[in-house]
Amino acid sequence: MEVEVTGPNRDLHSGLYGGAVANPINILCEMIAKMKDENNQITIPGFYDNVVELSVEEREDIARAPFSLDAYKKALDLSDIHGEESYTTMERNGIRPTLDVNGIWGGYTGEGAKTVIASKAFAKISMRLVPNQSDAEITSKFTKYFESLAPKSVTVKVSPHHGGEPYVSPTDIPAYVAASKAMETTYGKKPVPVKSGGSIPIVALFEEELGVKSILLGFGLDSDAIHSPNEHYGVFNYLKGIETIPHFFDNYTKDY
Repeated sequence: MEVEVTGPNRDLHSGLYGGAVANPINILCEMIAKMKDENNQITIPGFYDNVVELSVEEREDIARAPFSLDAYKKALDLSDIHGEESYTTMERNGIRPTLDVNGIWGGYTGEGAKTVIASKAFAKISMRLVPNQSDAEITSKFTKYFESLAPKSVTVKVSPHHGGEPYVSPTDIPAYVAASKAMETTYGKKPVPVKSGGSIPIVALFEEELGVKSILLGFGLDSDAIHSPNEHYGVFNYLKGIETIPHFFDNYTKDY
């Protein structure tokens, strides 16, 4: 989603107009802040309507995956974690929907100072959806709610970009079993299935159009700096992927 907040019809001198007209950048920040409450839950009405709450057993399964909170914070240079109350970091990463500002801009951003009230302010906002949530439905709910947050002193434009449906692969289908055995052969340990975001909407489309399930095998690491400068993929894991895929096809064709 891209949002645009407009105030005056041109940039203004903040010394002359400050305090008398709406500052779109200030307003945009206030609107975004209202989209989460004190428990870091998203405040869009109906946002969680179709989100399935996992059972105790399912949450215990997630906790089986190797994870060190201290190592996680150290790798990201964090003094503490942040997220929705009553959920662990692994659960926040994988089973809960999110709303994040991916970029925000407006006004003067060059070197030095310029006392200006911008005419417009912009932000790009994305939401990670989970099973049973609909891209079209959430887009509509976001648009209606965001527009309702705007004071009369500004106008708001919401422009959807692209979206995709969430997807979870079953762990009891032949393809998953074949993949699990292949990973175990390559790494010497039985893999633990995890739920994770990753923006691969084509997977849900495959099932819708072709009627087939997809299996996603992960060979990357958190240290690969995905979507950051110097994003990379280790040669060791690249070769492990090459080694694993033939085992997958062998298992699938031999056993099924």
